[in-house]
Amino acid sequence: MQNNRKSLLAIFCKRLGYQFTQCELLNEALTHRSYSAAHNERLEFLGDSVLNCAIAGLIYKHFPELTEGHLSRLRANFVNQQALCDLALNLELDQLIRLGEGELRSGGCSRPSILANALEAVLGAIYLDSDFVKAEAVIATLYSSMLDNIDFKTQGKDPKTLLQEFLQSQKIALPEYSVVTTVGKAHKQQFKVECIIPMFNIRTIGEGTSRRSAEQAAAKLAYEEACLNH
Repeated sequence: MQNNRKSLLAIFCKRLGYQFTQCELLNEALTHRSYSAAHNERLEFLGDSVLNCAIAGLIYKHFPELTEGHLSRLRANFVNQQALCDLALNLELDQLIRLGEGELRSGGCSRPSILANALEAVLGAIYLDSDFVKAEAVIATLYSSMLDNIDFKTQGKDPKTLLQEFLQSQKIALPEYSVVTTVGKAHKQQFKVECIIPMFNIRTIGEGTSRRSAEQAAAKLAYEEACLNH
């Protein structure tokens, strides 16, 4: 079991494009608070700042024609939970995150918030293991495809707005959103919301730490499916 994890960590580092000299930092970054008292929340805090600074610099250099307002919206789209979750899944980070039994049973390894936070923690770990320049280089590689394939017509618009505009252009009724489940204590709830577009026979489920974020996640999946098939 231990050897298998070492092998998966080695593959993960290869995908990431970075080899840790302090392996304990990587293990901490991949440890959820439900698993151990030595968890990744402090590294997540650090990684969030490293990511925001690196992305700000990258888009500033990459798009010299954009105004401050456009740059701010673009950065927000690059560092939001869904973007980080997608990157984490591409790296197969979900296979490495260490969770307590309760989180494992509830599907925590595929929860967008947990994956996004873990990726931020990994970036914080890289910063501590080396320096900002190395962390920035890893971030630049991770985001290279997004930087080169930006659709400025959709940037700055949230998924619910994009879905609404698309359906209106097709003269289709607006989607229906309903809460499927709500779990957790009041201060740390997790929502599952279903987005339904009856005319297209589309049903998607989104998760988030608020009803709004769960709706946005469901809308994103519905928008992608609607654009692909209609």
